[in-house]
Amino acid sequence: MAANVALLSASSPSTSASSILRRRPRPRRSACPRRAASRLSVVAAMSDDPIKEWILTEGKATQITGTSSIGGGCINAAQRYDTDAGSFFVKTNRRIGPAMFEGEALGLKAMYDTKSIRVPLPYKVGSLPTGGSFIIMEYIQFGRSRGDQSALGRKLAEMHKAAKSDKGYGFYVENTIGSTPQINTWTADWIEFYSKHRLGYQLKLISQRFGDSAIYEKGQQLIEKMHPLFDGAVIEPCLLHGDLWSGNISADTNGDPVILDPACYYGHNEAEFGMSWCAGFGGEFYRSYFEVMPKQPGFEKRRDLYLLYHYLNHYNLFGSGYRSSAMSIIEDYLRMLKA
Repeated sequence: MAANVALLSASSPSTSASSILRRRPRPRRSACPRRAASRLSVVAAMSDDPIKEWILTEGKATQITGTSSIGGGCINAAQRYDTDAGSFFVKTNRRIGPAMFEGEALGLKAMYDTKSIRVPLPYKVGSLPTGGSFIIMEYIQFGRSRGDQSALGRKLAEMHKAAKSDKGYGFYVENTIGSTPQINTWTADWIEFYSKHRLGYQLKLISQRFGDSAIYEKGQQLIEKMHPLFDGAVIEPCLLHGDLWSGNISADTNGDPVILDPACYYGHNEAEFGMSWCAGFGGEFYRSYFEVMPKQPGFEKRRDLYLLYHYLNHYNLFGSGYRSSAMSIIEDYLRMLKA
C-alpha cells in the first residue's frame, strides 16, 4: 500500500503510548496567490476531520472515492475508506479517548514485528474534534472462510516463540480487554502477575460493581492456593494477542490466518487459550501449535485457570449471566487443591 508510514519499534522499552505513531513531514508546496483563499478553506475543512486529513496527506491519497460501514462490535464503530492510494480500515469511538487505541496500535505493531502471523499494520491514532478517538490501519481483505486451523496454530506458536520480553510479564502501556482496563505493570513472576493483575483485578471489579462477596472471597482463596498448578512448567514471557476469540480471527484471500483487535501483553503462552470456549480451536490447531511450542507439564490442569480470567471479565462486561461459569471453575479448583 502507498501509505507506508513509519512507526517506532514496539519492542523498545522507551516507547511511550503517545509516540507510537510518528508523523512524516508533509511535502512543501509552492505558493499560488490566486488560489490561497480556496486552499485555506480546504485546509480548514480537513482539520475538522483528522481522519480525512491524514489519508489525504500522509496516507498519500489524493481523493477518497468512498466509505462504507463495517461491523465494529459493541464498543467501536468501523469503516472502510477507499482511495486512489488503496483502502484503509478506520475504527472510531465517540466516548473514549485515544489511550485505548494507542494500546491497540502498540500491540498490533509488536505482533507485526514478529513477522509470523498476519495482523493489520497501524498507521495513526488520534482524537476526534467532537470527542472520542480513532485509529487508522491497514485494510486487509478477508477471504470466504476463517482459514486453516493447522496454519493458525503454527503461526500463533511462531509468534509466541519469536517475541519474548526481558522486562518480565506485562506490557509497555495499560490497555483494555473489551472495555475493561487491563493492568500491565511489569512483574518478574508470572504467578504474581496473573494473581494480582488478572484474576485479582477482575474479582475486585466484580466486588465493587455487583457487591458479590461470595465469588470475591472464593476467588481470593484460589489465588492463595493455585501455585501447585504450575509445578514442573517452564514459563517464559511471550507476546500474547490476549483476546483471541472467533470474532478476532479470520483469514486473508490467500487463506493465511489473520488476527486483529488485540489486548496484548507478555505472559505465559497458555494464557492465549483463555477464550477457547468461543474461539473454535480444534485438534488440528493444538497439534500444530505444540509442534512449535511443546506442551508443558500440567497443561490440562491449568486450562480452566486461564478460562477463568475471561469469564470474570465477561461477568464485569455483560452481567451475572457469566457468574455461574466463573464460580464453577473456582469451586472445582478449590476442591482439587484441597486434596
